[in-house]
Amino acid sequence: PLVNFARDHDLRFIATNVPRRYAAMVSKGGLPALDAISEAALTYCAPLPLEVNYDLPGYREMKEMMRGHGSMPGSPDYFVAAQALKDATMAHFIAVNLNGGSRMLHFNGSYHSSRGEGILHYLRRLKPGIRICAIATVEQSALDSLESEHRDLADFILVVPVDMTKTY
Repeated sequence: PLVNFARDHDLRFIATNVPRRYAAMVSKGGLPALDAISEAALTYCAPLPLEVNYDLPGYREMKEMMRGHGSMPGSPDYFVAAQALKDATMAHFIAVNLNGGSRMLHFNGSYHSSRGEGILHYLRRLKPGIRICAIATVEQSALDSLESEHRDLADFILVVPVDMTKTY
């Protein structure tokens, strides 16, 4: 629907995510797995070498979550590196397509920008002083006040009912 909307309204549309196959390679073999792909393929990724800050709270949380899944290939660090590759690549393509005082609306899963991390972490490194407004959507059974666990997720938080119809 977003692609159709952009086409119908003559809006520029930029795909920013790394191809899934490259993130999958990193999740199984770490960032060195990217050494096996061509220079042309690397143009779809954030410039290398990629610096991964494993101390970011969201990445630490992800790493801890992955420790409980012993059957997954690779290591928890590889899984985090794959997430960082996704985040850094989206930030890279946002940065190179953002012109002067222009504005950009970027749609991404909330984990990629929660609490100012992920994409926003990399984007601020690429474009110091950039003005960013993040929006997150959370589900709650009570809509009259924001639950404490959702505070600080984003600049604006949309609260929707847990039984709301979902269309992925």
